[in-house]
Amino acid sequence: MRTIYLLSLMILTGLFSCNSSSTQSTNTDTAASAMATDTGMHMMADSAKMIAPLPAIPAGAAVYFKNLKNGETVKSPFKVEMGVKNMKVDTAGLVLPDEGHHHLLIDAGDSVAAGTVVPKDAQHIHFGKGQTETTVTLPPGKHRLTLQYADGIHRSYGAALSATIEVNVK
Repeated sequence: MRTIYLLSLMILTGLFSCNSSSTQSTNTDTAASAMATDTGMHMMADSAKMIAPLPAIPAGAAVYFKNLKNGETVKSPFKVEMGVKNMKVDTAGLVLPDEGHHHLLIDAGDSVAAGTVVPKDAQHIHFGKGQTETTVTLPPGKHRLTLQYADGIHRSYGAALSATIEVNVK
């Protein structure tokens, strides 16, 4: 009988010690917490074999800044309006033909290679909920902004669906 109690106690101790979850929450949006809430970022290791190929880019498709021009001077914070031609803006999650969502690269190059998942950090902002505008706060100086379109699982369509401008922030 004593052995059963001891064994039960050891199992319970093991279960509780393996629990790594935390009940503490913070108000900061880290890349890890943002990815956990973004529907398109969850895949099991074996699912890589089942991922659809990157959809073809329709003729005439392009992304563009609706409200900003190359070389424009802006005051921080400023609004960025994102547009796309000949494709539909949709939420992250499913890979569908002629659909995708925007990413904003800030001082992070002119595009992400086609088929590469767009990183998610302070320089690579994801709009996986289908957003087409945002407000950006940047320090004074010249900054390079790139719109990058990607499929439902954040794979870049490459340079063909990117647009880059420079803005001067006052």
